[in-house]
Amino acid sequence: MLNGKTIAFLVAPEGVEQVELTEPWKAVKQAGGTPRLVSTHRGQVQAFHHLDKADTFAVDDTVDSAEATAFDGLVLPGGVANPDRLRTVPQAVQFVRAFFDAGKPVAAICHAPWTLIEADVVRGRTLTSWPSLRTDLRNAGATWEDQEVIVCTAGPNTLVTSRKPDDLKAFCQAATDAFGE
Repeated sequence: MLNGKTIAFLVAPEGVEQVELTEPWKAVKQAGGTPRLVSTHRGQVQAFHHLDKADTFAVDDTVDSAEATAFDGLVLPGGVANPDRLRTVPQAVQFVRAFFDAGKPVAAICHAPWTLIEADVVRGRTLTSWPSLRTDLRNAGATWEDQEVIVCTAGPNTLVTSRKPDDLKAFCQAATDAFGE
C-alpha cells in the first residue's frame, strides 16, 4: 500500500502512449497513492494510441518548478515520441536524475529508458525496454534482458522496467511494490 505517497508521472507535452500513462496511474491510485502529472509545459498533454491521437490530460506541475523531494517515486511512461522529447529538455533530465540521486524508486516502460540513458543512470544496472533500445542501453553501460519486468536494486534506488503495453500488469504490480517499500 502506498498510504498517501505521491508519485510523479513525467511526460512530454505530446507523444505519451496513453495506456502506459493511465494503467500505472490507476494502479497508484488503487494502492492508496496520489499520482501527479509533471511535464515540460503547463496546460494539457496529448496522449496517443500508437500513432493516433487519444485523450488529453491536465498537467499538475512542470519540471522547472517541481522538485523530486516532493515525490516518493517516479513513473516514466513510454511512447516513442515521449522520451525522445524529454531527453532533449535539460530540466526534465535533471528531474529524472534527482530521483536517482535521492535513492527514490523509478519505474520506466517501453521507450522511456531513453530518458534514463540521457540522465546517465543506467550504468551497471539491469533493465528491459522495447527491443529497439537494447543497443542504446548496452552502449550506456546497462545489461539488457528480454523479460516482462525487471526490478533492479543494483544502484542507489529500485528501478523497475518493462518492455511494452502487454507487460503492464506485471509492471504496475512491481512499480507499486517498489513505491510502497
